Amino acid sequence: MKIWEEGIGKLIQYVDPFEFREFVHKNKDLSMKEKVMSEKEAIEKFVKDGDYIGTELYGTVRAPMSLIRELIRQGKKNLRVAGQGILEIDFLLAADLVSEMDITYVGYEVYGISNILRRAIESGKVKTTEWSNAAIAWRFKAAAMGVPFIPTFSMLGTDTFKYSAAKIVECPFTKRKVVLLPALYLDVGFIHVHRADKYGNCQIDGISGFAFEFARACKRLIVSCEELVDNEEIRKYPERTIIPYYLVDAVVLAPYGSHPGEMCYKYWRDEEHIKEFLELSKDEQKTKEYLDKYVYGVKNHEEYLDLIGRDRLEKLSKMIQGR
Repeated sequence: MKIWEEGIGKLIQYVDPFEFREFVHKNKDLSMKEKVMSEKEAIEKFVKDGDYIGTELYGTVRAPMSLIRELIRQGKKNLRVAGQGILEIDFLLAADLVSEMDITYVGYEVYGISNILRRAIESGKVKTTEWSNAAIAWRFKAAAMGVPFIPTFSMLGTDTFKYSAAKIVECPFTKRKVVLLPALYLDVGFIHVHRADKYGNCQIDGISGFAFEFARACKRLIVSCEELVDNEEIRKYPERTIIPYYLVDAVVLAPYGSHPGEMCYKYWRDEEHIKEFLELSKDEQKTKEYLDKYVYGVKNHEEYLDLIGRDRLEKLSKMIQGR
C-alpha cells in the first residue's frame, strides 16, 4: 500500500489488537460479579502513574467529574490522555497530572478556549498530537472492531492532519487518497451513565455519544452512575444496555456525578459554577485556589455535593424538568 503522506505528530498510544485481546483474556475478570465500590477504591485499584486514560463524550455532557476529582486527589502522575473532553481535561491539566495528550480541542463554546490548556501547551509542560473530533472517535471504533486502523476521509487537506499521527495512503481499490487512523486503546477509561446494576450493566438516556465504542476500547473501565438499580430492572429493557457487565471493572454510585456538567433528563449544567471556574482559570494561582476548595478540600464526592449545596443541585434538576 503506497503511503502518500504522514502526520508529524507523535503516536502517543498504540496497542496491537491481538495484544489487547491477550491482556483481556489474561487480566480481566469477565464473570458476572458485584463491582460496586467508591471512587477512592476504584482509582486506587485500577489507575497507576503513566497510564493512558480517557473520558467519553464532549463538552460538559455526562462528564465523569466525581471520578476525575478523585483521580486528582490521589495525585496520579504523568498521565497520557485522550483529550476530547472539556471540564475533565481542564481539571487534569490544572492539577499538573498530564504529560502528553491526543487532543481535539478544549473550548467552552461562547466562553472561549481554555486558559489552562494554553498555559500547559505554551509552557512546554504538555506535549500534544492533534486529531479532529471524528478522527479520535473513529480511532475508538477501530479498537472496538479489533482492527489495527480504520480508513476515512477525515482531516484530508488540513493542518490538523499535519500535526496528527495519521497516514494518507493510496486506496488499493479506488486509487484515491484515504486517511488511515490507528486504533486507540486506553489503559483506563471513565464513563458516567444514567443507571447501572451492581454487575456493571449500564444504560444511558439521550445522547449516547461514542460510549459503545469507547467501552470496548478499554483495558480497564470505571463507570460512575446517577442511579444503582436492580439487575431485574436492567433486564426489562435489554436493548438499552449499551455497556454490558463484562466490559466494566468498577461501578461507582455518584448522583450529580457530572456536576458542574449536565446529565440529560436529570439536571442542567451549573452555569454559575462554570463561569466562576473559567474566571479563576485566567490566573494560575486562582486556579490552584479553586482546586484547593472544590477538589483537595473535600474528602469525597458526598462532601463535594454538600459544599455545592443540596438546594442548588435540586434547582438544577428542576430546571431541566421544566419546574
